Amino acid sequence: MTSTSVSTYLEESDNGECQLLPERYVGLTDREMVDRISVAKSTLGRRLLILGHHYQRDEVLRFADRTGDSFRLARHVTDHQEAEYIVFCGVHFMAESADVLSSTRQRVILPDLAAGCSMADMAGIEQLESCWSELQAKSIENIIPVTYINSAASIKAFCGERGGVVCTSSNAEAALKWAWERGQKILFLPDQHLGRNTACRMGVSLDDMVVWDPELEDGGVSSGDLDVAKLILWKGHCSVHTRFTVSQVEHVRKQHPGVRVIVHPECTWDVLQASDDSGSTEYIIDEIKSSPSGSAWAVGTEIHLVTRLANELAPERTVMTLDPMGCLCSTMFRVSPNHLLWVLEGLVDDQVHNQIVVPATEKRWTRVALDRMLEIH
Repeated sequence: MTSTSVSTYLEESDNGECQLLPERYVGLTDREMVDRISVAKSTLGRRLLILGHHYQRDEVLRFADRTGDSFRLARHVTDHQEAEYIVFCGVHFMAESADVLSSTRQRVILPDLAAGCSMADMAGIEQLESCWSELQAKSIENIIPVTYINSAASIKAFCGERGGVVCTSSNAEAALKWAWERGQKILFLPDQHLGRNTACRMGVSLDDMVVWDPELEDGGVSSGDLDVAKLILWKGHCSVHTRFTVSQVEHVRKQHPGVRVIVHPECTWDVLQASDDSGSTEYIIDEIKSSPSGSAWAVGTEIHLVTRLANELAPERTVMTLDPMGCLCSTMFRVSPNHLLWVLEGLVDDQVHNQIVVPATEKRWTRVALDRMLEIH
């Protein structure tokens, strides 16, 4: 069997373009792709597990054996050790985590290497190491690092080695509680909004938080502010969820009296204050699906999920997006049926394309941090 693996995501596809495919995989009809993907899946049988994140486009997600948010998909990796190949229809940090959590006999594949994450790119390992050194130099100690799962394996390994943990939006509150039981302060990265919103929900004052800007000297934070801070937030964000605004919330309430507004905690603090509820992707799905018939919802998260819910629950419930332009996660969108077909037919022919391999130097401590995440509820 031949294979092409990458130990650093976007190794050859960091120009923002979709990964180029062999010409024979371009220009196929929808019917051709459906038929050929179905044949490849059937041929591979139990040797194959396709995981699909909720933000994937429908024409890809239809082939997923398991769907979910980052937390649920991480659990599926550990629960399906029989699969020889894990094809992860998501983005690079998810595939990295899957590789770390998988067994030595399993191979993790990302259909398009250009499927990255702008938030994850906002926290580089050299920046984190510099931040940590500067905090120590200022005698800021007893800190527990907590990283959102939307981060590179090197960041997760750093946290794991220093007594920290990975979290998802599903267990962020439990992770912060876990960390404060072990230290006086938390360094939370890379998404400042998830950290701020989660801590506020726990009763932590905004005055007890500071934002560390890795682009500024000393993070742009004074020693005095660091001394009193309980939560040090990394200056990072999700380019999709920060597009939602308070004015959008106000507009949808005027247009649809009685609508309930529910948003993802990667949105800004003021948007959460203007909304009725917030929570992880799985939480949003569960809340809307369990709501009474006739309910109307305006949702602040990625458009593919919102559209899917709207189609699935109509006409009993009305589901709409907060952003009339539609908030598309462009990196999730890069995984196409064409890319999925290419990697699956490669496996049928004993060729592994786009295998994701986390370097051994990072794997041990990344696994520690992820295992802690899975243990925290």
